[in-house]
Amino acid sequence: MKVAISCRGSDLEAAISPIFGRCETFLLVDTETMQVSALPNPACGAPGGAGVQAAQFVLQHGAEAVISGNVGPNALQVFDAAGVPVYSMDDGTARQAVEALKAGALQALSGPTVSKDYGKGGSGMRRGGRGLGRGMGWRS
Repeated sequence: MKVAISCRGSDLEAAISPIFGRCETFLLVDTETMQVSALPNPACGAPGGAGVQAAQFVLQHGAEAVISGNVGPNALQVFDAAGVPVYSMDDGTARQAVEALKAGALQALSGPTVSKDYGKGGSGMRRGGRGLGRGMGWRS
């Protein structure tokens, strides 16, 4: 199976990105052979619609499953329509994500983990009610 993982690097030791639509890179990993293709995310700097653009991009590259730190409702809707399961893993490496998926330790998402504008750096909320870390001392 080919799984797309949102990452902060281009190999299996890369950290999982907490953001799907505007992540730096997608790793497309064949879970049988562990062969990796690093795909720079063309939606990384998109002013809007990054989640949908990124979802369409990984589907065009043959993703049969997706792992990311967080996934918004628009991207999740694209994956649901394509019948592609999405899994959330908050931290770790791409290698650890693939191992967890193969071991059955990840559960497919039944809904988005963040609001639709989360990756824009605005005032979105993460799952669990945690904010974006712009508390004391942060200025615009």
